[in-house]
Amino acid sequence: MKKMYHVYVLKSKKDNNLYTGHTENIEKRIKEHNIGKVRFTSKRGPFVFVYKESFNTRSQARWRERNLKTAWGKKQLKSFLYS
Repeated sequence: MKKMYHVYVLKSKKDNNLYTGHTENIEKRIKEHNIGKVRFTSKRGPFVFVYKESFNTRSQARWRERNLKTAWGKKQLKSFLYS
C-alpha cells in the first residue's frame, strides 16, 4: 500500500478557531490533538475534523499546509467551508 500524506483542518469546539496540520496517520493525529498531546493545541480542544486533502509526498503536503496558513489560504479555506 502506498504511503499517503494528509493536510487536515480541525475546528476547536472551545474557541471555534481552525487549526491546520499534516500527517501520515490522520486518525492518530486527531486523537493526539483531542487528548492534549500536541503542545500548540493542548488547551484548545476538543476538536472536530472539518477538512482533509491527501498527497503522494510529504513535501506536497507541507507546501499545502503552509499555503493554507497564509492569509490568502485561510480566506480560501473559509470560503470553501462556509459557503
